[in-house]
Amino acid sequence: MKSKKKIVLAYSGGLDTSIILKWLQENYNAEVICYTADVGQEIDRKKIFKNARKLGVKNIIIQDLKDIFVKDYVFPMIRGHAIYEGVYLLGTSIARPLIAKDQIRVAKKYKAYAVSHGATGKGNDQVRFELGYHYFGPKIKVIAPWRIWDLKSRTDLINYAKKNNIEIPKDKKGAPPFSIDDNLFHTSTEGKALENPKNFAPEFIFQRTISPEKAPNKPSFITIDFKNGDPNGINGKKLSPAKLLQKLNLVAGKNGIGRVDLVENRFLGIKSRGVYETPGGTLLINAHRAIESVTLDKETMHKKDVIMSRYAELIYNGYWFSKERIKLQKTVDLKRNKVNGSVKLKLYKGNVIIHSRITKSKAYSMQKVSFEENKSFNKSNVERFINFHKTKL
Repeated sequence: MKSKKKIVLAYSGGLDTSIILKWLQENYNAEVICYTADVGQEIDRKKIFKNARKLGVKNIIIQDLKDIFVKDYVFPMIRGHAIYEGVYLLGTSIARPLIAKDQIRVAKKYKAYAVSHGATGKGNDQVRFELGYHYFGPKIKVIAPWRIWDLKSRTDLINYAKKNNIEIPKDKKGAPPFSIDDNLFHTSTEGKALENPKNFAPEFIFQRTISPEKAPNKPSFITIDFKNGDPNGINGKKLSPAKLLQKLNLVAGKNGIGRVDLVENRFLGIKSRGVYETPGGTLLINAHRAIESVTLDKETMHKKDVIMSRYAELIYNGYWFSKERIKLQKTVDLKRNKVNGSVKLKLYKGNVIIHSRITKSKAYSMQKVSFEENKSFNKSNVERFINFHKTKL
């Protein structure tokens, strides 16, 4: 007897992907394999297995990618100081390429002919997933239900779920909920009251940060240690990439750090309003810039600043695996071996304050910068320097 074709679905166990699972079974006469990438989001393993098995799924895969995610995706992005449109630290964007890559790995392992995702037809994630799918599995078919099915509204989805005995969470009955995405690096919230930019973000939507007003009245201090451009410890204690970020998230979140409310320009041209929480990432990017300020030369630092906007845009648009992003990463990492030392941060009511920078690097010279007279800096050359630049006016 000929075996059924296989589809690997990016599956969360929630209402939307459970509906997609059932819809794929009905419309493609295929065995669906449920795949969940653990990149540090809140995962209910029992719910994933329960809901998938209820719909007859035999293969349910939950892959722990937390350390890979932080080490090979978040850290390189931090080295590039990537910030999209001035404020967004790209928390959702940076997770999608890894998920797509590993989903294709699973598809190849099980000889699946197709992969599927639950990204909506208006958002960026469909682009990010599918560019990753194409890079690692160009011959594997992509099924994007939100672009092709007849379910046009939340009411349609609820009715479909009821018809197929799919559990509907209480908070999803009636009006659509806030759309939430989270991983070890960030949490994003969109939809509902946030769709109108005149509305202030309600406090209850925040997942991992308290409001600056309710943060402690005394500052917290934390030291981040760096080796070859990457953080490798906190307060002198070495930690794995995932555990390091987890600890930074907790400390920063308790001090009301890492909140951003923005209206961004999506890759598809739509403007959308979202609220992002990136507590540990906010500490990392501040500390990394601080350690580079005392370890890298001016030319290298300024070159990185010039390319940062384009580098961030490539990540936002889903081009993590592109030749251009990889080329820019080489520029970013040109002298990362010089970026060693530690930065002590003062955290107070939503603020990140550089307390001190410690390094063995000689890029910063106290002798040259001193207000005391010394022979390490030849001031007689300054007039020639100024006269040369007058010719460029």
